Amino acid sequence: MKKCSLDMVVSANIPLGSSHFLLKFTHKEKLPEMLPGQFVQVRVDNAPGVFLRRPISVNFVDKQRNELWLLVQKVGEGTRKMSEYKTGDVVNMLLPLGNSFTMPQSTQSRLLLVGGGVGIAPLLYMGSLLKQQGCNPMFLLGARSADGLMQIDDFKQFGDVFITTEDGSAGEKGFVTQHSILQQHIDKIYTCGPTPMMQAVARFAQNNAIECEASLENKMACGFGACLCCVTQTQSGHKCVCSEGPVFNTKELSWQI
Repeated sequence: MKKCSLDMVVSANIPLGSSHFLLKFTHKEKLPEMLPGQFVQVRVDNAPGVFLRRPISVNFVDKQRNELWLLVQKVGEGTRKMSEYKTGDVVNMLLPLGNSFTMPQSTQSRLLLVGGGVGIAPLLYMGSLLKQQGCNPMFLLGARSADGLMQIDDFKQFGDVFITTEDGSAGEKGFVTQHSILQQHIDKIYTCGPTPMMQAVARFAQNNAIECEASLENKMACGFGACLCCVTQTQSGHKCVCSEGPVFNTKELSWQI
């Protein structure tokens, strides 16, 4: 898939609580084809302490509006600068980067998409394409409290949504791996979020003979597999998450699960 450097125009910047925001971008020409699980590298201008592009998962692609959505968490100088973008600002991106989630062969498969925190981002686009294909995906979204839940109404457009919060303020109390939906039959799991959460999901999948794909969130600098800072250990050696991932079948990963 061809990679592009595009000057994207901010069409909306929507705060989602105190530490997250949703950026929407458009372009004068038709956006390139993007797959669920891929990411972009955002150049952050006018930020003296930011030298590298910021990798952000593709959250959603609205083809009717020719719009790309990025769900971002404020964690450092780069993302704080991004939170200040205004409608009409021009932002350069490299896209699309990385591989993607695997679409199921059968529309009858029971598919569960499990996300935590800002890791829910790639699951929205994946869910939309699954629905478009004729599947009925289920979403299991976790947060520390109700305040950390995001885009719930968006997810509900594409499937049933189940929620866990650690403090019990919304949905079932506990972690995603403790939700009662996991007692039902599941054919495949897709997951993204904090590594300990994904490892717990992978352990559940392994113990129940369920196929599972995880989108890793290793730190990335170049996005092309040149700098080697995002390398992860797999059953077949070291692999660059940015170029050979970010999506891996969890059987490939050398996780101690």
